[in-house]
Amino acid sequence: MHLLIAAAGSGSRMGADKNKLLLKVAGKTVLEWTLKAAFDSKTITWIGIIGQPKDKNSICSIFDDTVNSVQWINGGSTRQQSVQLGLAALPMDAESVLIHDGARCLVKSFVFDEISKIVSKGQAVIAASQVTDTIKKVDKDGEIIESPPRSDLWSAQTPQGFPVNKLKHAHSEAIAKGWNVTDDASLFERLGLPVKIYDAGPSNIKVTTPFDLVIAESLLTTLED
Repeated sequence: MHLLIAAAGSGSRMGADKNKLLLKVAGKTVLEWTLKAAFDSKTITWIGIIGQPKDKNSICSIFDDTVNSVQWINGGSTRQQSVQLGLAALPMDAESVLIHDGARCLVKSFVFDEISKIVSKGQAVIAASQVTDTIKKVDKDGEIIESPPRSDLWSAQTPQGFPVNKLKHAHSEAIAKGWNVTDDASLFERLGLPVKIYDAGPSNIKVTTPFDLVIAESLLTTLED
């Protein structure tokens, strides 16, 4: 299985002066924890990290000393553009690919493996967790319009797995039609292509704010102990 890791986080919402993936949590950088899960996976055979050129040296130094081969890929100005560039850098024989946010450092290696099994059958699938809060839809004035049933709502996560040819086509359509989305599954949805859910649980959070770092620190320290 081929894995593309989106690693172009700016750290602005974190209040950091560098890429948030380079911040330390439980003794390692955020990206090191993400890579550890990928390296421990039984199905992933190729890894590409998509990032900003200014971060290349800092990020590459993390995996330079590992026995695992990791390819650096220069990213674009948006996540969507970065994934497009990542797809273009895949080996010619790649049939399936997983897209993962580098900031989801709590991902378990078995999640990579379970999603790999599903996408290897030609299906698109994303990691997700069922919503437990009551969600409110509001209008532009901040007034509640409706409360969708929680049973129908899931929080999208990564990894997200797709057949390579279909994902490349989806991104081509996005360029042609000017679509801007926040995850790759949204492109499949717009094209009417089916995407399955894999329940990865609530711990697979994306480290975005200082509070997330505290949560990640606690969970990772507990797991290491």
